[in-house]
Parts: sequence; C-alpha cells; structure tokens
Amino acid sequence: MRYETIDDMDLSGKTVLTRVDLNVPVKDGKVTDTTRIDRVIPTIRDLSAAGAKVVLLAHFGRPKGRVVPEMSLRQVVPALSEALGREVAFADGSYGQGVADLPADGVILFENVRFNPGEEADDEGFARRLASVGDVYCNDAFSAAHRAHATTHALARLLPSCAGRSMQAELHALQQALSDPKPPVAAVVGGAKVSTKLDLLSNLVGRVQHLIIGGGMANTFLAAQGIDVAASLCEHDLLDTARDIAAKAEAQGCTILLPRDVVTAPRLEADVETRTVRVEDVPDGWMILDAGPDSTVHAATVLDGCATLVWNGPMGAFEVPPFDAATTALARHAAERTKAGALISVAGGGDTVSALNHAGVADDITYVSTAGGAFLEWMEGKDLPGVAALMDR
Repeated sequence: MRYETIDDMDLSGKTVLTRVDLNVPVKDGKVTDTTRIDRVIPTIRDLSAAGAKVVLLAHFGRPKGRVVPEMSLRQVVPALSEALGREVAFADGSYGQGVADLPADGVILFENVRFNPGEEADDEGFARRLASVGDVYCNDAFSAAHRAHATTHALARLLPSCAGRSMQAELHALQQALSDPKPPVAAVVGGAKVSTKLDLLSNLVGRVQHLIIGGGMANTFLAAQGIDVAASLCEHDLLDTARDIAAKAEAQGCTILLPRDVVTAPRLEADVETRTVRVEDVPDGWMILDAGPDSTVHAATVLDGCATLVWNGPMGAFEVPPFDAATTALARHAAERTKAGALISVAGGGDTVSALNHAGVADDITYVSTAGGAFLEWMEGKDLPGVAALMDR
C-alpha cells in the first residue's frame, strides 16, 4: 500500500487543506466527547511545526447541502482550541475567508463543508474552489474515507496529497490486521443481525483461520444447525444464508466458533433471573443474551494460538449486566495477550469501542478505530474512495 505521508511533503510556507473528523457529540453547545478531536491533534501540530498554515475541513451532522445553524462547526472551536493548546480561527463565510491573515503556522477551521451541496455530490467545482485556497491536501479523516465526497475524493486529485497521522495509523493497523496479517488470524464478529454483516462474514471466511461469532447473529447460525433458540433474536429467513457462509468457511479452511453454552433470561433486563445452559437446552420462551463461560474459555483458547485478531461487535447484550460477562472476559484476555506481545489486535465499530471501554481495556488493544462505516467496509474488502484517491496520487 503506497501513499504519501506528512514526512514526504515540503510544507514550509505552504497552506495545507486538511480533512479531519470533527463530527463529535455536542450537548447544549458544548462537546461532550473529544475522542475524535484528540485523534487529529498530532497532525495539526506536525503540519504547523513544518511551517504550514493549516486549514481544517470537516463536516458535522447531515445538513443535506443547506445551512443549518445548529450544525455549525463554530461550537467545536473551543474544544479544539483547548485540545491544541492554542487559538484556532474560524471562517463562517465563504470557504477561503481568513486564510491570508493567518500567521505562518496558524490554524483555521472552515464552516461545515456539508452546508455546500457540492460536498456530498463530489463536485469538482466545489473541490476546485477549495483547492484554490491551498497548496497541499492532507486527509486525516479515515472515518469519512468510504464516502466519495469533494473533500475526501475530488480534492485529493487536484493537489499534492498525503495522509495525516491518524489516517496513517489507521491504514497501518488495518494492513496488519487483514491486508498482510501475521497468521494465524482470528476475527470476533458480534452484533444483533446477520443481515447487517453479510459482506463482512463472506469476506472474513476467506481471510482468517478462526471466526468467532457472538451476539444475536450467533443465534441465526445456531438455528441454521437445527437448534431451537426459543424466543431469542434470530433471523429465521436467513438460515440458508448462514448455512452458505458456514459451507464457504469450511471450504476455505476457516473454523467458525459458535457458543456451546449460553446465558438465558425471560427478558432483557438487569437483575432478571438467568440460567446458563447448553445451546440445545434454551428454556421455552427465554432468550439467549450472552455466550456462556465454557464458550468464552473456548474462544480465549483459540486466541492463545493466534497472532492477529480483528474485532467487530460484542459477544452479548453487554450494555445490560450480567450479559456483559463474555464480552468483558474475552476483551480482557485479548488485551493481556496484546500487552504480552503475543497478539496484534485491531478493533473497530461503535459498539466494539464501547464494549472495550466498558471492559477497561481499550488502551491495551493494539489499535482501536473510531471509524464506523469506513472500518466495516474495509473489513468487507471494499475499496474506500478516500484511500484510493491518496494512493492514486
């Protein structure tokens, strides 16, 4: 995978148009989670240190090409300035205002690029308008790389282009995990429904040696084997699809691990009565809500024999204790293996990040992606327009 990085560019005296992800949660006009802001700070600092003016391009929400005041990026400026430790200017007028007045290493944030209909249309005219302001393009928004938009795709084709530090780290991690992994490779895939991850499962069975399936989607695979999952979440219309994926896995030499015992309850509530049973013994009217301890130990034993792990989705309904036990235990085991230098672990997806934080091990995983759709599409084996544009350059 060949692309330019900040280190490959001559940036002194240049203006760098930098696509970042500042689509952060905001309540009452204040940012409530700065994770995505923190991820772009190293890029901004390195660009400034190289003597470049930094023009930040970002989206916020889905204004659909209209100016929506409550989706203005102005409300992100205080948190961004605090994280950077210096003032960040803001241009709320035309895309270009204020750049000339910046000092040589200054930073300015342009207004929400999705206020312009040309952004989501990947309009070359809008991209050229932005390109006229800068000398170099830097993409540090992997989370938006699966969108062929003007600031992720068209703009990269108009200026000398490079990847920012966060983008560079993400691409390196994903290459380690799937493109050129150290075998054996295991994947943990969880979540509610098989239907949302058909492409992912189909791609993984040809790339990994062990596929550990958890969450509600495991119920569909169990039902496809003729097991009565009672009142559990299950896509009964996809049983043939589950069988096809299992057959493809067998043909590719990929072992699918499904729960052997499960934690069940009559309803999804905290402090409800639970029973841990073999998968063949789910009580009538009860639901499977987590993998059982035997299944968790089995999965952990598989990880002991692997060198690489890719994780997307929880093993059970981890948001409601006690149905977080399997996810937490397996996450902590993966983290221990990673800290010992025995496992390269890459995880991503909103539920996965929440689960790892819940287990207290997010900082011990090799790389945790904050991207949602882009991470999933990469795992599905799809080309990402924003990444392809950088490599084309």
